[in-house]
Amino acid sequence: MRYSIKNTFKGAACLFALLLLFSLLMPTAKLSATENGQKENKEVDSALADEIESLRQAMVNLNRDLFILEEDLLFPSSTQVSVYLAMDVGEYFALDAVELRINGDMATNYLYTERQVDALYRGGVQRLYTGNIPQGEHEITAYFVGIGPEQREYKRAVSLTFEKTDEPVAIELAVVDSTAKQQPVFFAKTL
Repeated sequence: MRYSIKNTFKGAACLFALLLLFSLLMPTAKLSATENGQKENKEVDSALADEIESLRQAMVNLNRDLFILEEDLLFPSSTQVSVYLAMDVGEYFALDAVELRINGDMATNYLYTERQVDALYRGGVQRLYTGNIPQGEHEITAYFVGIGPEQREYKRAVSLTFEKTDEPVAIELAVVDSTAKQQPVFFAKTL
């Protein structure tokens, strides 16, 4: 579905204006009620309330469409790359931070709280980065910092070379406990 920014913003402005108008008319209708016309005014109030509710729903739908349009404009599929982090650890590695580099340039770094790390341990997945890169071959490197076996500071890196085409690229970074090695294993793969 193609969106026109100009028409979308015109539609948003019109809906906002109608919502404002109905909000202003509703108290006036209540003030003009007489004893004989109270029943009619209640019906009008009910109809206005229904109309306002439908306009609010239209505003919510329009807001959703604007969000989708913004995502498409900011991160077109021909240049979009997303990096996700998942963990299946706890015994051999306690995560403190992740630093992400694309082609040697800093893309993002993230410091974790205990609650965030706990959420990752319980199966959560974090979108670490979403950005734009040109088509071609690229290298992504992630540096993991934390506490490793025997409560020692632990810093490991994992790299992945991938080909960016005109389709969006999703990359998963993962940290998994290896009971055979009694150490964490770090890997990156395209999804």
